Amino acid sequence: MSRPCLLPGLALLALAGCDNMVRQDRYDPYGDGPLFADGKVMQAAPAGTVPRDAPQLRAVAERPPLTPALLRRGQERYAIYCAPCHGLDGSGDGTVTARGFPRPADFRAAGQRDLDADRLFRVVSEGTGTMYGFADRVPAPDRWAIAAYVEALRRAGSEPGA
Repeated sequence: MSRPCLLPGLALLALAGCDNMVRQDRYDPYGDGPLFADGKVMQAAPAGTVPRDAPQLRAVAERPPLTPALLRRGQERYAIYCAPCHGLDGSGDGTVTARGFPRPADFRAAGQRDLDADRLFRVVSEGTGTMYGFADRVPAPDRWAIAAYVEALRRAGSEPGA
């Protein structure tokens, strides 16, 4: 056997005995184990730990005050995320409905006019019917802005068919 093949062969032979990553002890989350002094496998988070989504949760809980800047931001975000389906005026005649997608509700309709900004925020976040939620695409402050703009759009619009 030649010397250049000897070194890689010895390395492979040495690694063949290193299967401890494959055969590790397994512990159930709520079970007992020898890893920690209290004998429990799951441990409480250290004091002062902040969840990664804490800023997002705070933004969801805190409805911003209604200002002209919020409405401008809402109009901008609405044009990007909502108008393709709902149309610029909220009538539900966006460009995607011309391509066979289901027509969304008209914001000016009587049943839609009763929705408040909190409910609109939840619909934008979680979706409804065939509409998917935007919580993973649109930050909470922008969803609040969209909800405020839709609320203003509904109040400003005339009754359908009028």
